[in-house]
Amino acid sequence: MRNLFLIGILGFIAQLVDGSLGMAYGVTSTSLLLAIGGLTPALASTVVHISEVGTTAASGLSHWKFGNVDWGKVLWMAVPGAVGAFAGAYVLASVLSAEAAEPLMAVFLFALGLYVLVKFAFKRGGQLVNVRPIARRFLAPLGLFAGFMDAAGGGGWGPISTPTLLSSGRMEPRKVVGTVDTSEFLVALSASIGFLIALSFSAIPWGVVAALLIGGVIAAPIAAWIVRHLNARVLGTAVGGLILITNARTFLGAVGVDPSLNTFVYLAIVIGWGAALYFAVSALRKEKGRILSA
Repeated sequence: MRNLFLIGILGFIAQLVDGSLGMAYGVTSTSLLLAIGGLTPALASTVVHISEVGTTAASGLSHWKFGNVDWGKVLWMAVPGAVGAFAGAYVLASVLSAEAAEPLMAVFLFALGLYVLVKFAFKRGGQLVNVRPIARRFLAPLGLFAGFMDAAGGGGWGPISTPTLLSSGRMEPRKVVGTVDTSEFLVALSASIGFLIALSFSAIPWGVVAALLIGGVIAAPIAAWIVRHLNARVLGTAVGGLILITNARTFLGAVGVDPSLNTFVYLAIVIGWGAALYFAVSALRKEKGRILSA
């Protein structure tokens, strides 16, 4: 019972971060479920995706209520994402995991995270975001690939979709987060169906699913409110730093950094992220000051 309570808290925290920054529910939950022990990677990913059916529905409704969703992009990401997620679930449950692709993806996402962080924290002058259409021929492959990696890798929809859309500079950060979170409902549903077909229904620990779900549903409206009221510069900087943190371990391994140096690199990333947030908040205050004095 105590473990279920702790898992519920985990679900709350994971959804609070995911709903606020557009990523990390799957990565955080899967990693900690595997750390607790007793679950295979396929079973841990199954538990997370089944719970996400409920949390993403609650998150999508909350983001819609606060005006954080670009509905013109949801289906163009969600439907291909659902196809990719079903295929990814089958691959993880029946064939192999997506671990072979992780180093390459980590290098790509780490570079993308650094770009997003620098752009939103330090850019001066001009518009941070120039809202323009994004081609469907770009959204559909992005959704397909992110959905596949999400199911096969135990998390990846947000970490791939959110920074990619943010880096384009064509969507407000709050619309990126809300759109990615809302479209994830179909991805989670499709992946869950794939896992339920490939795995034994009786093998799923439904108590763990319920604990994650309850915690996530409670956090969803809080996260959507945060996104609605958080400044674009600060939100973009926060997302960029989170991308660096979540991909750091795999990135360092991929580029051949001595594991004994990992702690120092993590510390440097956290300090750099803190400095970037400070600059972002300072820039926001200066911008408000100029507006008030004008």
